[in-house]
Amino acid sequence: MPRVKNALLLTEREMDVMKILWNSKKPLVASEIAKKDESLSNNTVQSVLRKLMAKKYIEVADIVYSGTVLTRSYKPVVSKKDLIIEQFINQFSKSEDSIPIPSLVGTLLKHEKNEKETIEKLEKILEERKKILNQEEK
Repeated sequence: MPRVKNALLLTEREMDVMKILWNSKKPLVASEIAKKDESLSNNTVQSVLRKLMAKKYIEVADIVYSGTVLTRSYKPVVSKKDLIIEQFINQFSKSEDSIPIPSLVGTLLKHEKNEKETIEKLEKILEERKKILNQEEK
């Protein structure tokens, strides 16, 4: 998972724009983003896009025509899954009350739809991790 330079939680508006970009099959220009959510103005979208670019959550995909004007189109750099994981890690690491990882995993498993399959996947991950740790010890 690529580490995001600034792992702060996104604002509501930033998350709105990210959701629109994640749900789009192609890069979008600012005006297209604003049209997809009537609560977003073009000025708001432009401001949010600048902030998301600074945080390295999105990038310019291309320079395209919007009518007769050249404009930037944007695409997400960070997937929705990676962002959720990054936010979780950020919150987890800031927690003053240390939660033991085995307890955390156990609790998450209780909410898993296919617990047995997930446990099998976790066992494989743990075996791979053990191999890496053993190699590092040598």
